Amino acid sequence: MKVGLFIPCYVDQFYPKVAIATYELLQKLGCDVQFPMGQTCCGQPMANSGYQYLTKGCDANFIANFAGFDYIVCPSGSCVLHVKDHLHDEKNEELATEMRKKVFELTEFITDILKVDHIDGNFPYRVGMHVSCHGQRGLKLSQMTELNAPFFSKPEQLLHNIKGLDLVSLTRKDECCGFGGTFCVTEEAVSVKMGQDRIKDHENHNVDFITGGDMSCLMHLEGILKRQKSNIKTIHIAEILNTLTS
Repeated sequence: MKVGLFIPCYVDQFYPKVAIATYELLQKLGCDVQFPMGQTCCGQPMANSGYQYLTKGCDANFIANFAGFDYIVCPSGSCVLHVKDHLHDEKNEELATEMRKKVFELTEFITDILKVDHIDGNFPYRVGMHVSCHGQRGLKLSQMTELNAPFFSKPEQLLHNIKGLDLVSLTRKDECCGFGGTFCVTEEAVSVKMGQDRIKDHENHNVDFITGGDMSCLMHLEGILKRQKSNIKTIHIAEILNTLTS
């Protein structure tokens, strides 16, 4: 199985350990993983700000770098959702359509494509799971609490067999952290207050770490935690799952 590793630009620049953990984890799970060196931003920040028409170059570059893979896997629900919804190619729309079907968020790929239902890693800490909006509401990685429907969570399913990990049940488990991409720039005061509220829920449950599938949300929360001089740390779910012994 030939997998193209799609790494968000902010992960590449600020959190390369998340990219490395994703790469190593997929290898441990038996995938032939390659990282196309020519990849750049997928275009999501422009599209979310109303400039979708300027992302044609991003689309063309994405297709040029990832067209040859069986699957494209990314440790970010928001970037995956953007590509799934917005990747187009005026010269070869059939190819773009086919590629949109091959793009998967990391935990989604592990559970739905690799059919792995648990990972035997080791992380002896009390952990709160931050559910990012794009992953939950766009990719359906977990059930929305406002619906009268059976609970499920692909990320939590993978965490349950991690040795020593105490996964807490938060009071408002799918509340937005306030990051919202460019929202945190244009509405910074509202964004920060939402982040503080999100952190308070984790603090009330005495967590050691906040984890999640989107480093962008975790980056937002990490900034607030550092300013509060909190002892709580953030960690991407790939870094916890990568404690799996090969």
